[in-house]
Amino acid sequence: MKRFTTRGTRGMTLALICSALLAGAAAAGELDAFAGKKGKIDIAGGTAHIPVMKDAAKHIMQANPEIRISVAAGGSGVGVQKVGEGLVDIGNTGRPLSTEEVAKYGLKSFAFALDGVAVAVSPKNRVANLTAEQVQQIFAGKISNWKSVGGRDAAIHLYTRDEASGTREVFWEKLLKKGVIVETANVVASNGAMKSAVAEDGDAIGYVSIGHLDETIKAPTLDGISPTQENARSGKYPIVRQLYMNTKGTPQGLTAAFITYVMGPDGTAMTAAAGYLPLH
Repeated sequence: MKRFTTRGTRGMTLALICSALLAGAAAAGELDAFAGKKGKIDIAGGTAHIPVMKDAAKHIMQANPEIRISVAAGGSGVGVQKVGEGLVDIGNTGRPLSTEEVAKYGLKSFAFALDGVAVAVSPKNRVANLTAEQVQQIFAGKISNWKSVGGRDAAIHLYTRDEASGTREVFWEKLLKKGVIVETANVVASNGAMKSAVAEDGDAIGYVSIGHLDETIKAPTLDGISPTQENARSGKYPIVRQLYMNTKGTPQGLTAAFITYVMGPDGTAMTAAAGYLPLH
């Protein structure tokens, strides 16, 4: 019996080693596209993209130190402007390009992930569910105390993103129905900054990409629907958008290789690990 257990363990160990070697070979195969190449790729724009972009950049640069990849934020509007003006190679957006942007800059879009946008509050906040109408009234300033929606008797502190944000645009269009966001709302620059602001303020309310949800903030259900990626995929949770990489004209060289890598099996695994739903 003891010998049988040992053999089984050895067999399992061998299987795991083989699996790891095959996975490593597959990843190396995808990175072969960068072998022997030199140069740099500059990326800027949507902040939801950053975990995937940085992970892909790290793997590529580790495989080939002759390639340098920079990843910056700024929001979707910045991504469009910088790639359109030739300041970066890839401009990320959390929304589709407008007809005007495509015409002005000659941009090409590459969608790689599906993401949702969720209302976010502090974990200290006892409010567990909000209706779409309540959220609309909160951001319009018509509901200004948490007591009105089942919370404690305290003023609601509003947080929003600037108008260059793709996260803001989706939230504003799909949840707020293009309604008013009161001018006294605090404006933050990124999903990361929104997380920090909401986590540190027990009376705050804001919104983040679902891929950025973690234990530091709480996402109330919306009309009873939990804002998970699974519900976003099925259509049950409606506040969703795609994440895009955009280039000026058809991508070439290292830029094309980077986009192919992100949309390939290795990049798909990174996208899923970051909390998004891969489209490929």
